[in-house]
Amino acid sequence: MSEEIAAAALDLARYIRPGDTIVIGQGCAEALSLSEALLRARAAIGRCRVFLGPSFAGSFRPEHGDHLAFSGYAASGSNQALARAGLLDIVPCHYSELPALFRERRRAADIVLLQAVQAADGRLFLGMANDHQLDAARRARMVIAEINDRVPETPGSELPPDIRLDLRVRSSRAPAMLAPAALAETEAAIAHRVAALVPDGATIELGIGALPDAILATLTSHRDLGIHSGMLGDGVVALAQSGALTNARKPVDRGVTIGGLLFGTTRLFDFAHRNPALRLMPPAYTHGHQVLRQLPDFIAINSAIEADLTGQVNGEMLGGAYLGAVGGQVDFLRGALASPGGRSIIALPATAKGGTVSRIVPRLGDGTVTSLRSDMDTIVTEHGTAELRGLSLAERARRMIAIAAPRFREELERAAYPLLKAGE
Repeated sequence: MSEEIAAAALDLARYIRPGDTIVIGQGCAEALSLSEALLRARAAIGRCRVFLGPSFAGSFRPEHGDHLAFSGYAASGSNQALARAGLLDIVPCHYSELPALFRERRRAADIVLLQAVQAADGRLFLGMANDHQLDAARRARMVIAEINDRVPETPGSELPPDIRLDLRVRSSRAPAMLAPAALAETEAAIAHRVAALVPDGATIELGIGALPDAILATLTSHRDLGIHSGMLGDGVVALAQSGALTNARKPVDRGVTIGGLLFGTTRLFDFAHRNPALRLMPPAYTHGHQVLRQLPDFIAINSAIEADLTGQVNGEMLGGAYLGAVGGQVDFLRGALASPGGRSIIALPATAKGGTVSRIVPRLGDGTVTSLRSDMDTIVTEHGTAELRGLSLAERARRMIAIAAPRFREELERAAYPLLKAGE
């Protein structure tokens, strides 16, 4: 039987040892009371390591590097401050690989800090996630759970019976949230181009940010769309309420939206609570190649920091700083290409920094290739759509130049001269 303690009385220095690795819930699944307790106790504990996913609450800041070392697979959200300070040690892995890294003890997990909710029948739900924390918990010396009654009881996120909880901390507080991004004219233009590539009845996957939100808003006039995605945001609620999201044509999980994480606000959490038409599944299912290839017309829609003239994509680094993640982009890109009628779309604005920098580049900065040109299908900017699959390097360069901002096209043509000459 696990011990139970009030949040105010929790002293993590009693349980965490110097040198331990503590695995924190990602995004909206972060147990905020437990993160706060860790920060209070960090000096008493001594040097230890925290493993992070995307973070939205800003719990961990550069000044906490006095006693804590940070690692993780993403610099998303408030993790960017850690990355810019040189304090975030990135694990560059595919999202689908994370559970195995903990299961096989390639990544340490001494202490796991979970967030959960207890239903009236006594069952525990993680609510916001079905992810690598479970595999970490199975290998941990100690699992501490914050039982927060404001977490949704999301189907599929039930705590497995083989996960023991050594300590429970009761709370009632708003979870960490990710508010929808403000939509600008550029994102709206890209969204309309992407929507034109999505047929009725398609099953779609989207990432985080202004572009995915804009794309979902543009798809409300479609019919019988499905969703099978790593994360679900507030835009899913509007799509469902419009009648466009039915999941009716999926041969598997018919009628059910599939995700792995809830990244949103109370609007999404209320929608997910006890909703039989939504289910959270583990990475092996949300990102699994054998699952994705069974979904006809599976459309994977992701973004990037920059793309080069041959179709290589960088979704991780800019100017020496880690900004994003490998994440699930390659998992979904390859799954979409294996799907009958499927396609993979990389959508990004053509420029950055107020139009002064082209995001279509002759070569990727920082030597970072997140997605290979041999895997690339379609790239979309506000200036057009470049369908690259099966094309030569010269043909790709011409199409990529055509979707760059006009002011940069001549410069890109000069840089591409050796490729273009070979294609004459």
